[in-house]
Amino acid sequence: MGRILSIDYGQKRVGFAVTDELQICAHALETIRVSKAFDYLVNYIAKENVETIVVGEPKTMNNTNSDAARFIEPFVNRLKKELQNIKIERFDERFTSKMAFQTLIDAGVNKKTRTNKALIDKISATIILQGYLQSIKK
Repeated sequence: MGRILSIDYGQKRVGFAVTDELQICAHALETIRVSKAFDYLVNYIAKENVETIVVGEPKTMNNTNSDAARFIEPFVNRLKKELQNIKIERFDERFTSKMAFQTLIDAGVNKKTRTNKALIDKISATIILQGYLQSIKK
């Protein structure tokens, strides 16, 4: 069984999270600048057995694509074209950044650390992955 990797794709940074080999739990990996995200992903896949990539899908409250979708679609299209042996899935990412921020507050993380957007991005990727795992287990 291969790992499932999730991506929280932003305009500046990309958060990554991954499961263990048994696809039981998710943990944060890295936050990478957008310009280096694809290369990071290819290098990671070369080292680890990844069977599925889950990319966060930004939606509005009325379930339509948000403005951020236009930044993500070219990346998703490139994934589908260049990584044809890996299943590419989309998963609703509404509220993940807010949930990530709240997680830091609940964990007692100090205010200065909570402003670290790279940390928020990789926690958001982890939340996307946890949601995806729950959805496929139902």
